[in-house]
Amino acid sequence: MNGNVTDNILISTEPASGEELWRGPISDVDAAVSTARRAWAAWAARALTDRIAVMRTFSNIVKRDNEELATLIAREAGKPLWEARSEVDAVVNKVDIAVQAYAERTGKKKFDSGINGSAAVRHKPHGVMAVLGPYNFPAHLPNGHIVPALIAGNAVLFKPSEKTPAVGEALVSAFHRAGVPEDVIQLVIGGPEEGKALVAHPGIDGVLFTGSAQAGIAINRKLASNPGKIVALEMGGNNPIVVIDTPKLADAAALILQSAFTSAGQRCTAARRLIVKESIYDDLMAELVPMARKLMVGDPLGEPQPFMGPVIDNETADRLSESFVALITAGGRALLHMRRSVPDLPFLSPGIIDVTDIPDRPDIELFGPLLQVIRVPDFDTAIAEANNTRFGLSASLIGGSPEDYGRFWANIRAGIINWNSPTNGASSKAPFGGIGLSGNHRPAAYYAADYCAYPVASTEMDQPRTTIMVGLRP
Repeated sequence: MNGNVTDNILISTEPASGEELWRGPISDVDAAVSTARRAWAAWAARALTDRIAVMRTFSNIVKRDNEELATLIAREAGKPLWEARSEVDAVVNKVDIAVQAYAERTGKKKFDSGINGSAAVRHKPHGVMAVLGPYNFPAHLPNGHIVPALIAGNAVLFKPSEKTPAVGEALVSAFHRAGVPEDVIQLVIGGPEEGKALVAHPGIDGVLFTGSAQAGIAINRKLASNPGKIVALEMGGNNPIVVIDTPKLADAAALILQSAFTSAGQRCTAARRLIVKESIYDDLMAELVPMARKLMVGDPLGEPQPFMGPVIDNETADRLSESFVALITAGGRALLHMRRSVPDLPFLSPGIIDVTDIPDRPDIELFGPLLQVIRVPDFDTAIAEANNTRFGLSASLIGGSPEDYGRFWANIRAGIINWNSPTNGASSKAPFGGIGLSGNHRPAAYYAADYCAYPVASTEMDQPRTTIMVGLRP
């Protein structure tokens, strides 16, 4: 399994080969927090322009070493190299986007109050932030928290997923080489216990988390009685992609496959449920299933490049295979069987199941290449079915008119709503987050600046000038 702990040492293996890739000691959380608390004030005291300059240096370092980092991501996360390269590009581009977002969303403001002087709004960093990263985008997603947090003047303790520590180490190394002091951003190596210790530590001022709903809910519950800590949760989804009348069924099928199976389905925005009008079901399946069979699954570094690599580890592959069988047993009909090409490695082919006849469909995030299809009689039923989830991250409508999309947008409960576009591939220039079990109304990406600094309102005069006009004795 990727991410084994032996004798207080974390070992990471390559999903595609099972070979050891990296090992390192479990971190001392108390020592890391203590070090960060001593360091963050000096970082916050540096000029904003200085912190931004360091971030731009970081961007240039990652850009220069892009192929090395992309190869590491491909090896440790199991992504095809073409996709790992696009992740590195997102890391590079994040700096300019974060600088713009910080200026727009947390910029200084002053208001003239006449005789009462002036009023001002400025922002302060929270202090020491814990960033808990996922394995599916081991560089881009944590970087989306780290760069805005550092620009704002926070110190960062970054605990990468125990499944992708090597990428985490490479990312932190790039920050250090750029000029971020080693005490200001630290790598915290460990598993769930180290994550829990960071969340609960009194020296942590904020928790920025990307991962499963189960872990996010546990964090929320743990900190429910501590409103002093800022908490931003991004927790995935059971995302719907709805297809109604369209003459472009081949294009619709391609959008569905991109939504469901990019990153081997290991994206929080991946389409989990395909909701399709009964009248076009047969014609759409005639395009979708043969196209899905053509998707190449293989070595992330292989040639020609595959569409999908393996899922993250054998345990995940086992759970997904069991889920496929469970859905069939419950009354689902396999349209495309999920298969495991190598018994002891986590390569899974795409699986598609018609679950229309399952009476109580499970509202869970099956994090992998498994798409559930639901037939509906009309658009109103499609919208109701799309909303039949506790999650609310991403949703897409394929086909229909502008009026149909207007109804869809107005009625769908999600933080990302698309038309004739995949459910995934969100822009970093927009907010990224969801509702329900998908998040806690603190969207990331462009809006990350909002939770990395807090606003301070001031009324200011250069001299004390006032009198008491009412209620004084003669």
